[in-house]
Amino acid sequence: MSDVSAIRAIAQAFRLIGWISFWTQLVLGIVSSGILLSAIVFSRGGTNTNNPGTGFGAFFAVAGLITLGVGIYLAFRYTRIGRGLDSSNANNRPRKIETVKVLQFALVVHLAGMLLTLLGAQAIAGTLIVKSLTLPQFGVGVYTQIDPNRIIQPIDIFVVQANTNTVTAHFAGLVSSIWLLHRLSKPQ
Repeated sequence: MSDVSAIRAIAQAFRLIGWISFWTQLVLGIVSSGILLSAIVFSRGGTNTNNPGTGFGAFFAVAGLITLGVGIYLAFRYTRIGRGLDSSNANNRPRKIETVKVLQFALVVHLAGMLLTLLGAQAIAGTLIVKSLTLPQFGVGVYTQIDPNRIIQPIDIFVVQANTNTVTAHFAGLVSSIWLLHRLSKPQ
């Protein structure tokens, strides 16, 4: 394979994987952001002040989403790198070392984002476990006299889903970055 055709193949891979990664992360990030925002608003407006959507769990979940925003930008940047690699003018093409550094930075961003999101998920799951263990195991009528902060509510489960979506988005970013790094370092 000639150098020009190899560069074009890499450029095409960057554009394709970049767009797939961008849209996957963007959709999952928007869904997670909406769920977390709703959980925070509902927990502030109601009587449920001990909701797992607040406190440490929410802090780490939001930090994971902010990190995901950086990852989404990097996925979009992959498409621009692909466009630059496809340029007929060799001076307009990004250098390999710069491209590798972008991919390495993306790996760090997604690993940090997964860590933050998993810490949030652990805090949220811990709170839900405590709630489930402190509920009396009686009939349905007893729940009317229980503190609402001790009842697991549907929004609590949505917060768990939001964290799962964010971890999935970071995983998609990791897979994309690793695959592109492998593709870039593969002998032509």
